[in-house]
Amino acid sequence: MTVILRVDVPIASFPTSRSREYRQTYPVPPPSTVYGMLLSLVGETDRYKHCGVKIALALLSEPAKSVTLQTMRRFKNKKIYHKENTRPDFQEILTGIELMIWVDRGEDRATPNLGDRIAEAFADPASVNRFGALCLGESRDLVNSVDLITDSDSNLNLKYLIQDRSGDLSLPYWVDYVGSKDTCWLRYTLENLPQAIPPNLAWTIVKAT
Repeated sequence: MTVILRVDVPIASFPTSRSREYRQTYPVPPPSTVYGMLLSLVGETDRYKHCGVKIALALLSEPAKSVTLQTMRRFKNKKIYHKENTRPDFQEILTGIELMIWVDRGEDRATPNLGDRIAEAFADPASVNRFGALCLGESRDLVNSVDLITDSDSNLNLKYLIQDRSGDLSLPYWVDYVGSKDTCWLRYTLENLPQAIPPNLAWTIVKAT
Protein backbone atom coordinates (compact mmCIF):
# COMPACT_ATOMS: atom_id res chain seq x y z
CA MET A 1 0.00 0.00 0.00
CA THR A 2 1.27 3.46 -0.90
CA VAL A 3 0.59 6.16 1.70
CA ILE A 4 0.25 9.78 0.57
CA LEU A 5 0.80 12.71 2.92
CA ARG A 6 0.38 16.45 2.53
CA VAL A 7 2.74 18.40 4.80
CA ASP A 8 2.74 22.09 5.68
CA VAL A 9 5.81 23.67 7.29
CA PRO A 10 5.74 27.47 7.85
CA ILE A 11 9.51 27.99 8.25
CA ALA A 12 12.49 25.68 7.73
CA SER A 13 16.04 25.53 6.49
CA PHE A 14 17.87 22.60 4.91
CA PRO A 15 21.56 23.64 5.07
CA THR A 16 23.74 22.50 2.19
CA SER A 17 26.65 20.24 3.03
CA ARG A 18 29.25 22.88 2.18
CA SER A 19 27.68 25.78 4.06
CA ARG A 20 30.01 27.55 6.45
CA GLU A 21 29.70 31.23 7.48
CA TYR A 22 26.86 31.78 5.03
CA ARG A 23 24.44 28.89 5.48
CA GLN A 24 22.69 28.22 2.21
CA THR A 25 19.60 26.04 2.06
CA TYR A 26 18.49 23.42 -0.40
CA PRO A 27 15.21 24.41 -2.12
CA VAL A 28 13.60 21.16 -0.98
CA PRO A 29 14.09 18.85 2.02
CA PRO A 30 16.54 16.01 1.26
CA PRO A 31 15.09 12.47 1.31
CA SER A 32 17.06 11.75 4.50
CA THR A 33 15.32 14.68 6.24
CA VAL A 34 11.89 13.50 5.10
CA TYR A 35 12.67 9.98 6.33
CA GLY A 36 13.60 11.35 9.75
CA MET A 37 10.33 13.24 9.97
CA LEU A 38 8.36 10.10 9.06
CA LEU A 39 10.11 8.10 11.77
CA SER A 40 9.30 10.82 14.29
CA LEU A 41 5.68 10.80 13.15
CA VAL A 42 5.26 7.15 14.16
CA GLY A 43 7.50 7.37 17.25
CA GLU A 44 10.36 5.26 15.88
CA THR A 45 13.80 6.01 17.38
CA ASP A 46 15.76 3.32 15.48
CA ARG A 47 16.52 4.82 12.08
CA TYR A 48 17.60 1.40 10.76
CA LYS A 49 14.16 -0.06 11.51
CA HIS A 50 12.65 0.82 8.12
CA CYS A 51 15.73 0.78 5.92
CA GLY A 52 14.69 0.12 2.33
CA VAL A 53 11.49 2.17 2.45
CA LYS A 54 10.77 3.96 -0.82
CA ILE A 55 9.70 7.60 -0.77
CA ALA A 56 8.89 10.27 -3.33
CA LEU A 57 8.22 13.95 -2.77
CA ALA A 58 6.99 16.98 -4.64
CA LEU A 59 6.52 20.65 -3.84
CA LEU A 60 3.00 22.03 -4.08
CA SER A 61 4.29 25.58 -4.36
CA GLU A 62 7.56 27.49 -4.55
CA PRO A 63 8.73 28.38 -1.01
CA ALA A 64 9.90 31.96 -0.49
CA LYS A 65 13.58 32.33 0.39
CA SER A 66 14.97 34.97 2.73
CA VAL A 67 18.14 35.58 4.71
CA THR A 68 18.35 35.95 8.48
CA LEU A 69 21.17 36.86 10.84
CA GLN A 70 21.40 34.30 13.63
CA THR A 71 23.70 33.42 16.48
CA MET A 72 25.45 30.16 15.66
CA ARG A 73 27.40 28.01 18.12
CA ARG A 74 30.76 26.40 17.43
CA PHE A 75 33.11 24.63 19.84
CA LYS A 76 36.17 26.88 20.15
CA ASN A 77 36.59 27.08 23.91
CA LYS A 78 36.05 24.30 26.48
CA LYS A 79 33.88 26.66 28.52
CA ILE A 80 30.56 26.12 26.82
CA TYR A 81 29.24 29.67 27.32
CA HIS A 82 32.48 31.37 26.33
CA LYS A 83 32.00 34.18 23.81
CA GLU A 84 34.38 32.45 21.37
CA ASN A 85 31.77 29.71 20.93
CA THR A 86 29.15 32.06 19.47
CA ARG A 87 29.18 34.25 16.39
CA PRO A 88 26.58 35.85 14.12
CA ASP A 89 26.09 34.11 10.76
CA PHE A 90 23.77 34.64 7.84
CA GLN A 91 21.37 31.80 7.15
CA GLU A 92 18.91 31.24 4.33
CA ILE A 93 15.44 30.11 5.34
CA LEU A 94 12.38 28.96 3.40
CA THR A 95 8.84 29.99 4.26
CA GLY A 96 5.55 28.54 3.08
CA ILE A 97 6.73 24.97 2.46
CA GLU A 98 3.96 22.72 1.18
CA LEU A 99 4.79 19.29 -0.11
CA MET A 100 3.38 15.89 -0.94
CA ILE A 101 5.12 12.74 0.27
CA TRP A 102 4.50 9.23 -1.04
CA VAL A 103 5.61 6.26 1.08
CA ASP A 104 5.86 2.77 -0.41
CA ARG A 105 7.11 -0.42 1.22
CA GLY A 106 9.93 -0.91 -1.29
CA GLU A 107 12.56 -3.04 0.48
CA ASP A 108 11.27 -2.29 3.99
CA ARG A 109 11.10 -5.75 5.62
CA ALA A 110 9.81 -4.59 9.01
CA THR A 111 6.40 -5.78 10.19
CA PRO A 112 4.45 -3.57 10.10
CA ASN A 113 6.30 -1.53 7.47
CA LEU A 114 6.60 2.26 7.70
CA GLY A 115 3.67 2.97 5.39
CA ASP A 116 1.38 0.72 7.45
CA ARG A 117 2.54 2.40 10.66
CA ILE A 118 1.76 5.84 9.24
CA ALA A 119 -1.72 4.71 8.20
CA GLU A 120 -2.29 3.22 11.65
CA ALA A 121 -1.11 6.45 13.31
CA PHE A 122 -3.90 8.34 11.56
CA ALA A 123 -6.50 5.63 12.19
CA ASP A 124 -5.63 5.33 15.88
CA PRO A 125 -3.48 8.25 17.15
CA ALA A 126 -3.56 6.90 20.72
CA SER A 127 -1.56 3.85 19.56
CA VAL A 128 1.50 6.00 18.79
CA ASN A 129 4.08 6.41 21.55
CA ARG A 130 6.24 9.39 20.60
CA PHE A 131 7.82 12.44 22.22
CA GLY A 132 8.67 16.00 21.23
CA ALA A 133 7.29 18.19 18.50
CA LEU A 134 7.18 17.02 14.89
CA CYS A 135 9.85 18.81 12.85
CA LEU A 136 11.17 18.75 9.31
CA GLY A 137 14.90 18.99 9.92
CA GLU A 138 16.07 21.11 12.85
CA SER A 139 14.10 21.14 16.11
CA ARG A 140 12.94 24.73 15.49
CA ASP A 141 11.43 23.82 12.07
CA LEU A 142 8.04 22.75 13.34
CA VAL A 143 5.52 21.01 11.11
CA ASN A 144 2.21 22.86 11.08
CA SER A 145 0.07 20.01 9.73
CA VAL A 146 0.26 16.52 8.22
CA ASP A 147 -2.76 15.18 6.37
CA LEU A 148 -3.33 11.67 5.08
CA ILE A 149 -4.51 11.90 1.46
CA THR A 150 -6.83 9.21 0.19
CA ASP A 151 -7.39 10.57 -3.32
CA SER A 152 -4.79 12.74 -5.07
CA ASP A 153 -6.02 15.72 -7.05
CA SER A 154 -5.06 15.02 -10.66
CA ASN A 155 -5.26 18.76 -11.44
CA LEU A 156 -2.29 19.61 -9.22
CA ASN A 157 0.83 20.79 -11.00
CA LEU A 158 3.49 19.30 -8.75
CA LYS A 159 7.22 19.99 -8.77
CA TYR A 160 8.70 16.53 -8.31
CA LEU A 161 12.17 15.73 -7.00
CA ILE A 162 13.53 13.57 -9.81
CA GLN A 163 16.73 11.51 -9.86
CA ASP A 164 19.01 12.88 -12.55
CA ARG A 165 22.72 12.06 -12.89
CA SER A 166 23.34 15.51 -14.35
CA GLY A 167 20.97 17.29 -11.96
CA ASP A 168 21.99 20.44 -10.11
CA LEU A 169 20.94 19.15 -6.68
CA SER A 170 23.12 16.71 -4.76
CA LEU A 171 21.07 15.52 -1.78
CA PRO A 172 21.66 12.92 0.94
CA TYR A 173 19.24 10.04 1.26
CA TRP A 174 21.13 8.56 4.22
CA VAL A 175 23.26 10.53 6.69
CA ASP A 176 26.24 9.25 8.67
CA TYR A 177 25.95 11.19 11.95
CA VAL A 178 29.27 9.88 13.34
CA GLY A 179 31.38 10.96 10.38
CA SER A 180 30.63 11.78 6.79
CA LYS A 181 32.17 8.90 4.84
CA ASP A 182 29.04 6.72 4.97
CA THR A 183 26.60 9.47 3.99
CA CYS A 184 24.83 8.44 0.77
CA TRP A 185 24.03 10.93 -2.00
CA LEU A 186 22.07 11.10 -5.24
CA ARG A 187 21.76 13.85 -7.82
CA TYR A 188 18.32 15.30 -8.48
CA THR A 189 16.46 17.96 -10.37
CA LEU A 190 13.10 19.61 -9.66
CA GLU A 191 10.62 19.15 -12.48
CA ASN A 192 7.05 20.40 -12.91
CA LEU A 193 4.78 17.52 -13.93
CA PRO A 194 0.97 17.66 -14.22
CA GLN A 195 0.41 14.20 -12.74
CA ALA A 196 -0.76 12.86 -9.40
CA ILE A 197 1.37 9.70 -9.48
CA PRO A 198 5.15 10.02 -9.05
CA PRO A 199 7.19 8.88 -12.06
CA ASN A 200 9.67 6.04 -11.54
CA LEU A 201 12.66 8.36 -11.14
CA ALA A 202 10.90 10.28 -8.36
CA TRP A 203 11.26 7.33 -6.00
CA THR A 204 14.25 7.04 -3.64
CA ILE A 205 15.09 3.96 -1.60
CA VAL A 206 16.28 5.13 1.81
CA LYS A 207 18.91 2.82 3.26
CA ALA A 208 22.50 2.70 4.41
CA THR A 209 25.11 1.26 2.08
